[in-house]
Amino acid sequence: MPAPAKLVDVASLSREKLALFLSEQLGERPFRAAQLYRWLHQRGATSFDEMTDLSKALREKLKVKAEIVPLVKDLEQRSVDGTIKYRFKTRDGRFIESVYMPAEDRKTLCVSTQVGCAMACSFCMTGTLGLKRNLTPGEIVAQVHAVNREVRRNENLETLRPLTNLVFMGMGEPLHNFENLKTALAILQSEEGPNFSHRHITVSTVGLVPMIERFGQETDVKLAISLNASTDEQRSKTMPVNRKWNIQALLDACRKFPLRQGRRITFEYVLLKGFNDTDEDAHRLRELLRDIPAKVNLIPYNENPGLGFQTTGEQRAEEFRAILAEAHVAAYIRKNRGRDIAGACGQLANRDETAAEAPV
Repeated sequence: MPAPAKLVDVASLSREKLALFLSEQLGERPFRAAQLYRWLHQRGATSFDEMTDLSKALREKLKVKAEIVPLVKDLEQRSVDGTIKYRFKTRDGRFIESVYMPAEDRKTLCVSTQVGCAMACSFCMTGTLGLKRNLTPGEIVAQVHAVNREVRRNENLETLRPLTNLVFMGMGEPLHNFENLKTALAILQSEEGPNFSHRHITVSTVGLVPMIERFGQETDVKLAISLNASTDEQRSKTMPVNRKWNIQALLDACRKFPLRQGRRITFEYVLLKGFNDTDEDAHRLRELLRDIPAKVNLIPYNENPGLGFQTTGEQRAEEFRAILAEAHVAAYIRKNRGRDIAGACGQLANRDETAAEAPV
C-alpha cells in the first residue's frame, strides 16, 4: 500500500510558490492565493477552518493536500522588567524559545532560526545543545504570529501586528539556515503579510563570511556581527568559527557589505571579565572598526552555570565604552532584558526541567 502523499506546509511557501501550489495542485484562480496568504500571514491563522471567506469546498481541498504546521506554546516566563520568554514545542517534539521585549517606543521580538546551534560559542548556553535541526520558514514566522496573538490578548490591543521590531538573535545561527531565513524575511516584509519594514529587522551572525555577502545581496534588512573579541587568539578560544574565518576575513566581508545610506553595521561585543574587557581590548577594537560604518553594542555577560565566565562590572563597562567614544566610535552599553528568566543574550537553552530532549 503506497504511503500517503506528504502534505504541503503552506505557511512555509513564499507568495509566489503559494500561488503556484494553488493553481497547479488545486486548480484555483490566482486571487485565491492572496486570500490564503493574508489569512496565514496577516491574521496568523492556524487552521483552514478559520478562513471564512474561502469556500468550504476549497477549505476541504486544502485539508487534503496542505497543512499549517503547528507551533504550540509550551511555557511562558515573565521577568520583573516586563520581558516575556515563550517556549514553543514543534510538531516533532523539539523546543525553541522566543523573547518579547516591550518598551515605550517599540515592541521587539527576539526570534529563533534553529533548534540548538552548531557554532558552539563557549560563553553561550544555546551552543551547548549542538544543532538539532533547522527551523522551516513557517516555524520562523509562526513565532511572530504566536507572539502577536499573545500581545494582542495580554495588552488588549486591536491591531493585528502589535510587534514593531524583530531581531534574529535567538536560538541558532541565522545564516546557517539562510534559505529558510530568506523566505521567512520575504514573508515578514510582504505587504500582504505582516509588512515589517526593513529598517525594523536585524539579523545577527557569528561571522559566516561567505554567507554575509549573500545576505547583503539577497536581503535588505540590517546586519549585526557577534564579534566579542579584539584578537584572533581570544576569538578562537570562545568562538570556533574564527578558526575558519578570522577577524580580518570577517571585517573584510563587512567592508564589502552593501549598506543603505545612513546605515551602520552593529557589532555585538559581550564583555567577559578579565578576558576581553581591558583598556587594550578597547583600543584594539576601535582600531579594528576604524574604517567601517559601525555601532558597537557592549553587552555585560549574562552568567551561565558551568561555562566559566563572569560578567564585567558597570564601571569597567563604562570605561571601555568611553575609550571607544574617544575615537568617535558609537558605542552603547546594552541593557540586558529577561536575565532573571534566562531570557537574555546567550541564555536560551530550554533549561527548564520539563523540556525533555526529543529523540533524534
